[in-house]
Amino acid sequence: MLSSRISARRWTSNHVSLARTAALARPNTLITGWPAVLPAACQYPSPPSPRAFSTTPIIHPRQFLRPSQNEYMQRTRLYRSPPSWRSFSTTPAVHLRDFFPPMETEQIRRTAPAWPHKGFSMDEMLAVQPGHREPRTWGDWVAWKLVRLARYCMDLATGLKDGQQVDPKNPTTAVVASKPLTEAQWLVRFVFLESIAGVPGMVAGMLRHLNSLRRLKRDNGWIETLLEESFNERMHLLTFMKMSEPGWFMKIMLIGAQGVFFNSMFLAYLISPKICHRFVGYLEEEAVHTYTRCIHEIEAGLLPKWSDPEFRIPDLAVQYWNIPENKRTMKDLVLYIRADEAVHRGVNHTLGNLDQAEDPNPFVSEYKGDQQPKAALKPSGYERADVI
Repeated sequence: MLSSRISARRWTSNHVSLARTAALARPNTLITGWPAVLPAACQYPSPPSPRAFSTTPIIHPRQFLRPSQNEYMQRTRLYRSPPSWRSFSTTPAVHLRDFFPPMETEQIRRTAPAWPHKGFSMDEMLAVQPGHREPRTWGDWVAWKLVRLARYCMDLATGLKDGQQVDPKNPTTAVVASKPLTEAQWLVRFVFLESIAGVPGMVAGMLRHLNSLRRLKRDNGWIETLLEESFNERMHLLTFMKMSEPGWFMKIMLIGAQGVFFNSMFLAYLISPKICHRFVGYLEEEAVHTYTRCIHEIEAGLLPKWSDPEFRIPDLAVQYWNIPENKRTMKDLVLYIRADEAVHRGVNHTLGNLDQAEDPNPFVSEYKGDQQPKAALKPSGYERADVI
């Protein structure tokens, strides 16, 4: 028995040395485990096992053919991902462009967006300001209180609550604070906000689509506007995802928030579409307020990375908004997004004032005169008598 063990050890030592020499002879090969094809020196039958009732060799060559730690580090150091700069992520660093790479095939060059952005002038974007529609009915009051509760929880979770200067009579005036957020904190807030902001438009558009099929009647332009709103919010999210990567905790929060919000909106829209549109209008008021504060902090130099003129926004945003060459700073991007939120604010407040079953959508209708409604410049929305 002893002689058999000594013979096995000598056999293993000799052939392992030959195998390691053959593997290290290829310096450009990245060794990550057992090679697909063994070197010729290792292609010998295993020695008979001295152990009774055993069908496996004593020693597995796999355990010895792995390179040493120093060799492995030297061979793989050029292939390792760079350390993550994201302070709020706990997931391994990955290339952000791999989240949603453009789909290019042998026949297709690229896929254009279903709803191309109509664009804004600089004067239109600068004219957007925070505004508030005072609740006038009990439904308005319910929607407003729900939004304020959601805003409080959001501020508490993302660190925006401390230091705000708020007028008690008009809470949406809190656009400055003594304790500014960092770029990473803003991105956390933006990603969470935009991940659920696209839910109401999709829910409302889906239910109105089914209602049109069920009643065998036209929808008069509501469905297109609601789905376009949802698409626009998703483009906001994709833009910020090009700049950040949420960690596992944030991803769990997004899944939970989306599930709760979708089902709540679904049931609420079946009960009262008016209240739902008012709720979204108030929610967009808060979004305009949030982006306005971010713009103020960029202008004040409190966000040095975003205030740097050399900072460039993702190409995805440039293509979607058709942003000019000299208007591609972070401040310009936030101006575009804030203008989008102002449009959603005016649209939903206006839709909340209309007859949900009969009135056409005024924002896609052709008017007899030249007075086409502009939702971005109407914080409280249009009254029914003004557009119908």
